[in-house]
Amino acid sequence: MKWLRASAVAQGRAIMAGLLDPLDQTEAYLEAAQSHPYGRRIYARLTPDRARAEAIAAHDRARAELRRSLLDGVAISWKDNIDSGGIRTEAGSRLLEGRVPRRDADLLSQATRDGLICLGKTHMTELAFSGLGLNPSTATPPNALDADKAPGGSSSGAAVSVALGLAAAAIGSDTGGSIRVPAAWNDIVGFKPTHGALPSRGVVPLCRRFDVVGPLARKVEDCAEIMAVLVGKPAVDLKGASARGLRIMVLDGLPFAEAEDGPVAAFHDALGRLDRAGAQITHGEFDIVDKAMALSPRLFAPEAYGIWRAQIEDAPELMWPPILTRFRGGADISAADYVSGWEVLDRLRREWAAKLAGFDAILLPTAPILPPDVKRLSADEDYFTRANLLTLRNTRIGNLLGLPALSLPTGHPGCGLMAMGHRGGDRHLLRVGAGIEAALAVD
Repeated sequence: MKWLRASAVAQGRAIMAGLLDPLDQTEAYLEAAQSHPYGRRIYARLTPDRARAEAIAAHDRARAELRRSLLDGVAISWKDNIDSGGIRTEAGSRLLEGRVPRRDADLLSQATRDGLICLGKTHMTELAFSGLGLNPSTATPPNALDADKAPGGSSSGAAVSVALGLAAAAIGSDTGGSIRVPAAWNDIVGFKPTHGALPSRGVVPLCRRFDVVGPLARKVEDCAEIMAVLVGKPAVDLKGASARGLRIMVLDGLPFAEAEDGPVAAFHDALGRLDRAGAQITHGEFDIVDKAMALSPRLFAPEAYGIWRAQIEDAPELMWPPILTRFRGGADISAADYVSGWEVLDRLRREWAAKLAGFDAILLPTAPILPPDVKRLSADEDYFTRANLLTLRNTRIGNLLGLPALSLPTGHPGCGLMAMGHRGGDRHLLRVGAGIEAALAVD
């Protein structure tokens, strides 16, 4: 049981050294998930038969010194919008109740080939369309720090499974912040790759032009190794990663509007540690951000509603009203407005790339607010709507501008620091993130 809260990489190295058996560790995770008082609110379903079979194979490979990757034999969870062959994948929605795909998503297949063990499928926001993590239709996972608070979403169960030691790491998805928000609110690391960096076949869509899958874990190193498995390439070298000399741009302005004191204080404390570690910190405010954010209503909801309209309108009573309202918000956007919105956004992305090319990372608070109270969110739809928009406000910047982004714990509960990189610069951002992580670990 002592290994349950160890990082994925630490577990992989322990397996390599003969200190940890994949089968024993998988059994320990399954038992922990089954016996945990919130286990059924975190896992939509465990996959014990699959997990044990994969663990036996990993055990045999380890004994024969034929391990396929550093993470061969490490057990992780998968968000319930990622197809698992022969196992229900319902994306947190009663609209998809009983849906059983015939084959694994490409990413799950790739992970299995390299020896990662599938523990099960985690609960999520309905069809991934909220950053708060509530889902009365299936289950709302508890926040790992305070069970009465929102866990963050839509990869809610994914984040909580890691934070509570019920998986070594998790795979989630991110359309407007759905990896980074729950990572921040549960004090773990969440990495959103550049859109298109990973295959999407077998992932239940929300908005295909923004959807991307990525890891949630305890360390940046875990995210780097998981990404290496998923893309089929060697992991980025993180040896010697440091904040010294990093060229950092702090994004002022919008990310701090209406922000609560806690996340702002945590962010500035983290900046102080980066400054002491030798990072070169510059502050800036850019109207590109405001212009991109103004396009959100024309881009996210129309695509989501276009994908799901038939299923939704065939049985709208099956949906939780706040989520139904969000989808229907895209019904009245014209095709011309949608297309012209993308024309403008593509231009803004080019302008951003040219203007910020000289910086290693752009920093801002992951979420401008702390996790709100679940009961109030459930009882007050207006409060839910406002809190959801504010929760996703900062993370959505990275999605709109097409950037990879990484949320890191600051050492202040529920407060994350987000580092955004450059489009396609995922490997560089992971190394930068490892340097930031090292600086933040210093008191």
